[in-house]
Amino acid sequence: MEFMNTLIDETQLYAWEVELGDWFYIVSFAFLGFELLRLAVKKMLSWNMIGDTVSNFLTQVGFIIIAFAIFGVGIGLQFYMFEYWSITQLPINGWTIVAGIIFADFIYYWEHRFEHRNSLGWSTHAVHHSSPYFNISVAYRFGPIDSLFPIAFFLPMVVLGFHPAVVLFGEAFVLLYQTFLHTETIGKLSRPIEAVFNTPAHHRVHHGSNPQYLDKNYGGMLIIWDRMFGTFEEEKEKVVYGLTEQIMSVNPFKVFFCGFIWLAKRIARTPGFTNKMKALVMPPDWEPTCK
Repeated sequence: MEFMNTLIDETQLYAWEVELGDWFYIVSFAFLGFELLRLAVKKMLSWNMIGDTVSNFLTQVGFIIIAFAIFGVGIGLQFYMFEYWSITQLPINGWTIVAGIIFADFIYYWEHRFEHRNSLGWSTHAVHHSSPYFNISVAYRFGPIDSLFPIAFFLPMVVLGFHPAVVLFGEAFVLLYQTFLHTETIGKLSRPIEAVFNTPAHHRVHHGSNPQYLDKNYGGMLIIWDRMFGTFEEEKEKVVYGLTEQIMSVNPFKVFFCGFIWLAKRIARTPGFTNKMKALVMPPDWEPTCK
């Protein structure tokens, strides 16, 4: 327990995050190789799947380029809010890091839910859901402005007194945990684990385009948020991955901008200026009552 009370320098926390991310990336590539080899042995590996996998990592490159600019604004805003608007300033130690991870997971649930139920949010998040396959490379399939919405959603943590380094570490930890949920290789786990934690089975449901699976299982690390707020669905029927209207392409540019193209078409076909503005912020399945 002494370690939990020991103060930790913010630069040390940043270093842990980078090291953790690097190791996760290495292990992810190794696991992807295992997944593809397994599919090849089962004669289920196709050139289209390989092309889709390559596109996944190319979208990550585009995301990183854009995210650098957004990240600078976001982290600057967090430090400003922490310095001048926080109700307290919590120390960086084991207790606040653990609390920060749990709090970040709770916030991630609502951010994730927003991205599904807001058309602008969906226009970028849809990229992540657009693959008709499900392997660990899908975890690196990003939309152009996926780094934008966390800025607003995670600010309350800073206002409550969590240091921006703790907020960033908590957010990164949740995302790294989610990486290994993107697989068909791992089946259902024991019932106690499935009851509390997000698992590959739960996340397969989240990526399903089956009607009963749409907008379900938003959780990051814990599935209890979905159980509490009525968005949980168990994996029963075989999952059909991808969007309800598949993009049918492995072209990384089409994949990366598919959500924006969908949103532009949605706004263009919606009559009236007011309805067009609503089409930008209403849920993706919203349609104007007066046409």
